[in-house]
Amino acid sequence: MKKSLFVLAAALTISACSSQTGVKQTDLQHHRFELLSVDGQTVPAAQGRIPEIEFGSNLHVSGQMCNRFMGQGNLENNVLTVKGLASTMMLCPDENLNKWDHVISDVLNNGAAVSLNENKMVLKQGKHTLVYRLKDRM
Repeated sequence: MKKSLFVLAAALTISACSSQTGVKQTDLQHHRFELLSVDGQTVPAAQGRIPEIEFGSNLHVSGQMCNRFMGQGNLENNVLTVKGLASTMMLCPDENLNKWDHVISDVLNNGAAVSLNENKMVLKQGKHTLVYRLKDRM
């Protein structure tokens, strides 16, 4: 009796885990998101630049803070990683954009837990949280 209860509990646990839905590559691909906040600080449009992130085919990631960045993304178990993120190297007059250049690089290189809720995407890694809103071009 104990064995059958254990087997039943294990089966229920496995089926519950497999039925949980997470963020899929197709949920991100061909979408653009504008940055709303970094670590709770609201992001204003600075000098006509709106920080953003965009996901292209095969999860190619591109975007901008102060500098433009790009790389090949990998999404596994709701963690988005962009190893070897390439970036331009300009200095912006906006101190926050300069700081956030380093934040987005660290977050994506180290792997960010990604969640989607309605039209918002959240990237969390370590002490950093970036909140974006869906802002497709069409």
